[in-house]
Amino acid sequence: MADEPFRTIIEPFRIHSVEPMRLTTAQQRADALSAAGYNMFRLRAEDVLIDLLSDSGTGAMSAEQWAAIQRGNEAYAGAPSFYRFRDAVTGLFPFRHVAQRLRSRAAISLRSVYWGMRAVGESPA
Repeated sequence: MADEPFRTIIEPFRIHSVEPMRLTTAQQRADALSAAGYNMFRLRAEDVLIDLLSDSGTGAMSAEQWAAIQRGNEAYAGAPSFYRFRDAVTGLFPFRHVAQRLRSRAAISLRSVYWGMRAVGESPA
């Protein structure tokens, strides 16, 4: 069994490149949308700052992000990186609780439960 090759349907690599992007003004973005006939598929890539149509570039990280991984303590509970994250979130938003989650799907599930409870008038806290 140990001699069998590893088989996978995913690409066996990660994206590690980062490229600078041109910042555009609201007027430049409006002009680009108008020129494209308000069709997102006709927009030029250089006119798009945040791509919400595809997941292009979502795996790329900056040198500083890679360095943070190397400095990080990946312990599940009590990691210093969690406290930095918690302090940053509570400094930006009025949340009383910040939950640490290892998988994004779990976070999405929690968010769905929260908004579902609010929709039916229940208190999620």
